[in-house]
Amino acid sequence: MIWTIVFALVLVMLYWLHPYLSALVIRKAVGIALFLEVFYVIGSLLSESWPFPTPLATIQILIAVGLGVALGVVFSRVWPLAKKPGFERIVRTLLIFIPSLGLGIGLQMALQGRQPTQAIYLIFALSTWLGSGHFIRKD
Repeated sequence: MIWTIVFALVLVMLYWLHPYLSALVIRKAVGIALFLEVFYVIGSLLSESWPFPTPLATIQILIAVGLGVALGVVFSRVWPLAKKPGFERIVRTLLIFIPSLGLGIGLQMALQGRQPTQAIYLIFALSTWLGSGHFIRKD
């Protein structure tokens, strides 16, 4: 519980102070989190063994999505998305997705411990990948 509060405060300060994290990025993060919440609610209603998301799990999903989108936007500023699809986009996706899985596992261990109820590491990696398309290179 204490790590949830710490990461929530870090998230609020990050979005408040960082110049690249504008209202459009916040809207993207809230949209991804809303989709995932609807996914978890529908999944828990259709499945017998899937737990209904608690308010703490909802906050943890919002934290994972917010941190993931922020990481993706910062990565996108460092290496903007190419206009045309190609090998560069594949390498860029691998270079953002693989490390974000590792960071997501660490985030999941900090937030939910040994017995997680949500796939925080996949949520973090997915939101990092979706956030990394924020800046597009102008060739």
